Amino acid sequence: MGQPLNRVDLPRAMGLALVEAGRAIAHDDVPIGAVVLAPDGSPVARAHNERELTGDPTAHAEVLAIRRAAEATAQWRLEDHTLVVTLEPCTMCAGALVLARIGHVVFGAYDPKAGAIASLWDVVRDSRLNHRAAVTGGIREAECGALLRDFFAGHRGPGADAGADHS
Repeated sequence: MGQPLNRVDLPRAMGLALVEAGRAIAHDDVPIGAVVLAPDGSPVARAHNERELTGDPTAHAEVLAIRRAAEATAQWRLEDHTLVVTLEPCTMCAGALVLARIGHVVFGAYDPKAGAIASLWDVVRDSRLNHRAAVTGGIREAECGALLRDFFAGHRGPGADAGADHS
């Protein structure tokens, strides 16, 4: 099982992911951002949701960040890396994290509707799979949740359910 990285300042790293999340708003996508960190804590890859921009339903921040990290490191096994994301990953993204052998997953807001790491399922720590990651949730949770609530309030109108909508 992957272990949390001692050299990573998680609140600062989440700040990088929050900046990425804000970039998704420019193309009217759900503001979710992700950063992959090297073992020393330096950023290897960054991404935000690009589903609206690309028309690709799999263009979630986590998947794009993993792809970019694999390209940057010239390896698909990222077991010594940390993925930091503003919202608890969905099942697709959690599966991609397992396949990429990510060692540590850090997320901000919990997703009670689609979360696949803590809320509904625990895909990345399932003992039946060939890889398990360390998990840290709730980092800068209030900020990550507020970004999503504000985005959805603007899209759904006052009084609408402002919960996370990852998919």
